[in-house]
Amino acid sequence: MLATAQGITLIVVALLLMLVGLLGTIVPWVPGVPLIYGVYLVYGLVTGWESYGLAVMAVLGGVTAAVMILDFYAGALGAKRFGATPAGAWGSIIGAILGLVLFNVIGLIVGTFAGAMSGELLSRRPLNEAVRSGWGALVGFLAGTLFRFVTATVMIGLFVWLVFQ
Repeated sequence: MLATAQGITLIVVALLLMLVGLLGTIVPWVPGVPLIYGVYLVYGLVTGWESYGLAVMAVLGGVTAAVMILDFYAGALGAKRFGATPAGAWGSIIGAILGLVLFNVIGLIVGTFAGAMSGELLSRRPLNEAVRSGWGALVGFLAGTLFRFVTATVMIGLFVWLVFQ
């Protein structure tokens, strides 16, 4: 199917959608890694699994689920690593969600920091410890973003390799 015009069109569309997914690892509201996984699924179904099979889909499904779970908790994990209490960790999650909903990308970043810091201050922790927890949440968030981006890049590279081998 690869050599036909239809096959080439399918590959180009798949790669364009995957690039949107790659962008989605940085920009909120676009489910980056799940979108790339969805492209794998649709491409496999359309081509009759000629380039890869269900084993690849199972592994990538596990990777996608792991990325989504880790991403959800990345800010909280970073805050905990920097000494946050559970209140600071939960604050980072709540702050990230509120920040994203209210102010988009900047709100997500600021909300992660401010939420962790607010949670710590509400737990009567000293300001310097609250700020440290906020920085930890921000570092965790940025590490999660980098992890999503790298995972998406590897998934796209694997797709190209599998389709053109």
